Amino acid sequence: MAQPRVTIDVGNDGVAVITISNPPVNAVAIPIIIGLKEKFDEATRREDVKAIVLTGKGGRFSGGFDINVFEKVHKTGDVSHLPDVSVDLVVNTIEDCRKPVVAAMEGLALGGGLELAMGCHARIAVPKVQLGLPELTLGVIPGFGGTQRLPRLVGLPKAVEMMLLSKSIMSEEGKKLGLIDAIVASEELLKVSRLWALDIAARRKPWIRTLHRTDKIGSLAEAREVLKTARQQAKKTAPNMPQHHVCLDVMEEGVIHGGYSGVLKEARVFKDLVLSDTSKGLVHVFFAQRATSKVPNVSDVGLKPRVVKKVAVIGGGLMGSGIATAIILSNMHVVLKEVNSEYLLQGIKRIEANVRALVTRGKLTEDKANKALSKLKGVLDYSEFKDVDMVIEAVIESIPLKQKIFSEIEKACPPHCILATNTSSISLNIVGEKTSSQDRIIGAHFFSPAHVMPLLEIVRTEKTSAQAILDLMALGKSIKKVPVVVGNCTGFAVNRTFFPYTQGAYILVSLGVDVFRIDKAISSFGLPIGPFMLQDVAGYGVGAAVGKIFVEAFPDRTFKSPLVDLLVKNGRNGKNNGKGYYIYEKGSKPRPDPSVLPIINESRKLTNIMPGGKPISVTDKEIVEMIFFPVVNEACRVLEEGILVRASDLDIASVLGMSFPSYRGGIVFWADTVGAKHIYTSLKKWSEMYGNFYKPSRFLEERAIKGIPLSAPVSSSPTSKSRL
Repeated sequence: MAQPRVTIDVGNDGVAVITISNPPVNAVAIPIIIGLKEKFDEATRREDVKAIVLTGKGGRFSGGFDINVFEKVHKTGDVSHLPDVSVDLVVNTIEDCRKPVVAAMEGLALGGGLELAMGCHARIAVPKVQLGLPELTLGVIPGFGGTQRLPRLVGLPKAVEMMLLSKSIMSEEGKKLGLIDAIVASEELLKVSRLWALDIAARRKPWIRTLHRTDKIGSLAEAREVLKTARQQAKKTAPNMPQHHVCLDVMEEGVIHGGYSGVLKEARVFKDLVLSDTSKGLVHVFFAQRATSKVPNVSDVGLKPRVVKKVAVIGGGLMGSGIATAIILSNMHVVLKEVNSEYLLQGIKRIEANVRALVTRGKLTEDKANKALSKLKGVLDYSEFKDVDMVIEAVIESIPLKQKIFSEIEKACPPHCILATNTSSISLNIVGEKTSSQDRIIGAHFFSPAHVMPLLEIVRTEKTSAQAILDLMALGKSIKKVPVVVGNCTGFAVNRTFFPYTQGAYILVSLGVDVFRIDKAISSFGLPIGPFMLQDVAGYGVGAAVGKIFVEAFPDRTFKSPLVDLLVKNGRNGKNNGKGYYIYEKGSKPRPDPSVLPIINESRKLTNIMPGGKPISVTDKEIVEMIFFPVVNEACRVLEEGILVRASDLDIASVLGMSFPSYRGGIVFWADTVGAKHIYTSLKKWSEMYGNFYKPSRFLEERAIKGIPLSAPVSSSPTSKSRL
């Protein structure tokens, strides 16, 4: 692999072209920072250099600071892994250079890359260059002067939007805003940039130092109003993420006291944010997502994914229509099969509604929507299955029905066709029991709504071929999903790990804790909604069916609550009929329904587990722990059984599939920050008080006693047995 380096080439015109080379995205690694300083010092000293052009090799300017450095800091707690010389000092060196510097930009200029460009005296770009400062997604703020220079180039409101939402723009918009000075064809980029730099040197074009500009900041009163509004918005949308408020504070420092003062404050707070739990969690999730594509004996054995051109989806309900939507949006043909014309028409209408909704929201053009829908064909038999590359069955959770379908598609499809099921809980061995093509059977478990949720759980059996797994991973990536390969068991990895989530909430209710307080505590912790509003939104039927499966599979550690049955008996079905724990009225936010309280009280009487018949007293922190510690406990069993390749796969799956807050790093990462010992002692105490549901697993007990992180490789545990 090529080493990161910076080169300098001085032409006959007196322009020094300084090039960043660090494939694949020219990340600003520490050797690049050192190299930039050396080459700029050299260009400044040399008498044959009149002006400088800064560019990146391989069609990309720079993708930003090397995030691997953050990972080293988090593992060691040592900020000395960060550059000895702040990158912003390099940017200041560029901006304060005695010779004009022009950035020649292609591909992308993100994070530290864009900040380097903003330190230059002009920016020339080719069409469609991606520009942005996404640092807040990693728990930090732009640390190379971006908090000060971006507002001075695009105006404060736009800079706030780009940073707080980590929203990138293209060079065309950058040109309108003043971030880009000119857009030229790719073959003209270096030529125009060199001439522009010489024009600045000859004073034919203005020599502008970004940090000195104030014309786009507005008055102090206007600026403060913009920042005040942004703070209010950040409190609502990012209540547990300190980097948003720190970013606004640093921007305000620059507005009031000037750009250099803002840069100094930015440097001071940056290192504190790098060491924050938020940054640790977000950086862990960043790397966890990338690690999912590395599957032993699948991605490392020289196989290449086969091209999937045509997919059959069986079942046009909510899941099937969502899956079909995701596939046609990625330019693949879909055959949608249903049992009768009425159901087929409903399925097609759902898919059309999904696609049209994207057009309405501006996520898709009309032309692309029409093209996607042209890839869809509805059928009532298997005649169109003779040339499909993959079938995804997405019917109801009925074992006889699924077995019948798999027997039929094995005969109807070509020998290379992958036979996938979207079951969320039934063992694949049972689904494919009556077929002879065990090597082609695989689980493609999407999460609802399937065309929106980013996780794809790929379930393998002991007989599933590496080729089938690789092909489904490739399909997942092509339809913009994150594939996580897991082993075969009841509920697989995600639903299996999280089945105690709802049951823990039921126990708390049975112990006298207010339903709405539980929901509020969980949403304050960082989930979009609490467990009871989630039941309302999903509908009670799905939860009851899945809950029954887990009660049957794990009778020794489940809690049976009569609450849902009582709600249904009362004529409630959550959001579906506007009546549940909450009242749902069009145009209004859901609000607690007081009329549900007598039903809850009846459920408490039936479970009869309140100590002395009185509600327990708990803090919000204890509510969170009593719901999530059992989830961690089940995660321990999943890890011990080898259902996943690595603990971080469960972290990314919990974030993308169950909306566990990304800034907490995923369920296992969060558990390690809390500590196995505290989780174990808490569960042990509750199990003695409230029963086996809380009984600590052997894996958790072992790691708590030995002080081993839950995320440590399972091979370090003598109790482990892999399903992969």
